Amino acid sequence: MTAELVRGQNHTLPQTRLEIRVSAGTPVVAGATLGDENGTVRGTEWIAHPGSPQLPGLEVSRQAAADHRLAVDLDALPESVHRVTVLLALPTGVGGPARFGAVASPFVAVTGLDGTEIATFTLTGLDTESAVAALELYRRQGAWKVRAVGQGYAGGLDAMLADQGLPRAAELARSIQDAVTRAMARSVAPPPPRTPDADRVAPGAGAPGPVPPPDGRRPAPQPPEPLAEPAAAPPTATTGGPINYAHPRRQSTAPPPPPPTAPPAEPGRPAQPVAGDATGWSMDERLYNQIWGMFEDLARTTAAYRSAVDFAESRMDQELDRTLSDPRSRIGGAGDRAREQARAKRDELTARAREALDRDLAQLAAESAVVEPALPAAFAGWDNPVWHAYRVPMEIPMALRIGDLHLPENPGLHIPLLVRLPLERGMWIDSGRTASDAAALMDSGRLRTVAMESAVAHAARLLAVYPADEFSVHVIDPAGSAAGALAPLVRSGALAGPPASGAGGVSSVLARLTRRVDLVQMAIRAGAADSLPPDLDTGEQLLIVNDFPHGFDDRAVTQLRYLADEGPSVGVHLMMVADREDASAYGPVLDPLWRSLLRVTPVADDHLADPWVGHAWTYEPPRMPPGSRVLEEVLAKVAAARRPRRP
Repeated sequence: MTAELVRGQNHTLPQTRLEIRVSAGTPVVAGATLGDENGTVRGTEWIAHPGSPQLPGLEVSRQAAADHRLAVDLDALPESVHRVTVLLALPTGVGGPARFGAVASPFVAVTGLDGTEIATFTLTGLDTESAVAALELYRRQGAWKVRAVGQGYAGGLDAMLADQGLPRAAELARSIQDAVTRAMARSVAPPPPRTPDADRVAPGAGAPGPVPPPDGRRPAPQPPEPLAEPAAAPPTATTGGPINYAHPRRQSTAPPPPPPTAPPAEPGRPAQPVAGDATGWSMDERLYNQIWGMFEDLARTTAAYRSAVDFAESRMDQELDRTLSDPRSRIGGAGDRAREQARAKRDELTARAREALDRDLAQLAAESAVVEPALPAAFAGWDNPVWHAYRVPMEIPMALRIGDLHLPENPGLHIPLLVRLPLERGMWIDSGRTASDAAALMDSGRLRTVAMESAVAHAARLLAVYPADEFSVHVIDPAGSAAGALAPLVRSGALAGPPASGAGGVSSVLARLTRRVDLVQMAIRAGAADSLPPDLDTGEQLLIVNDFPHGFDDRAVTQLRYLADEGPSVGVHLMMVADREDASAYGPVLDPLWRSLLRVTPVADDHLADPWVGHAWTYEPPRMPPGSRVLEEVLAKVAAARRPRRP
């Protein structure tokens, strides 16, 4: 049965030798890019286009045409390739349409070699775009899937290639369009029928593909036909030629694939989830990449469901409008029958979309149930048993969990929200009344207390994942109103000093941290790190500021802005606990401060926007299990590890 995809929806591919058929109604340029595990196109040798139509396992048309057939053999792709993106672009300089909104919606079908359709996608909703990423084939848990993308680019082919991380994208785009312009006079004959053949890997139009060696190993990739002088390939790119970069004794910077920890899934059944099944050099990196993949899958499967529901509602409205526009249909039972039929079609489409969503959500929930218990302390929630065996680490982890994300379609499926370490920017914990139900049920005083407790929890996690004496926490509490929330940090002795209060305390802490930023920046610019004063703590620093802007004068505000802008690059980070409305008296002077910080909330709130799929993610802050003393125990171990090292 053919899967009719909508934007964002995915479908498992039952085979690896495929054709991708494009029907556009007007001549278009068809190409494809190869992406690594991060979706990055490493160079021009990873792009198949009319000037260089063949890559190992991939062949595209040699010129612009209204209909295309692209040949794909997923088993013949290099091991480092995890994504194949099919691109369509309108040719320039030939007098044709300049935007997809002026032509019929392109239609793309993924088929078997015998022409049997596996999945189809109609690229609707395009307007000013002149290039579009139509769909992508990608690896997921050892299997290949197809995803309907439909991402258009008004900037054309060069904007699309640049978005995939390609250097010199504009130059390559011009070269492709020039080659297409020269070939527009020639007609395109459809490629001959393709039949399964064990001796051919990726057959092309009249040109056989590479023949695998008798031992069944993957053939060495061959260099593409150059269109323009390509950028220098990275040492990890397998570009063919006299040097074989896939030699087993040659070290590669590409992360290795995950070990085979589970048997392959039976055909027609979902793969069994395994913790750490993504690529990476270490288990932590594999888990990090796997969590990112879960986030991406949840975003896109939900986007597909919402799009399908919107389409069903729109189709029902259109059918009712057409039926009821005829006065004769409004007489008797014809109108009632038309309404019933339209609603039945709407319900059928919605039910099919929900069935697909539930299937994907069940798979993600099963994966989450396997991944969550396997997470290291830096990635784990406070209720994870890994904290009971906590030891102060010897090195900094790659990321830190600062909460969870979920969507209303399945509130129980939480995806960890991870940020990379060292922090690239500070955090702003919003203590104001937001539009969330949880915030509406609290009075302003309680909300400020919960916000400060959340800041203490974030600071404790940062202290816990850094080696001893490599991370320090300072606190500014001008009025001393956060004594209760700060008690775990104060009692444990994990703070660099007692919380600063009053005008003098605020001024002293800000002056000390500002001086540190200035000195480290000057030392870095001069290349004289050894000349720093011996009393200067060069470890990472976190400043928690409570109840801003109360108790801060103009000079202190200027220093805070300076720390927010310049501090992260030299290891000084800001954590503001504040209500933006309270700071409105300062006017727009503080807008850059808020924009430079990552806003999180102390209660559940759907304030995190995903512009790619249009979601509003609900953020859940980290929670302590009721009655648990895990926070105090972790801070006690941190303080004990720091104490012997102090002079």
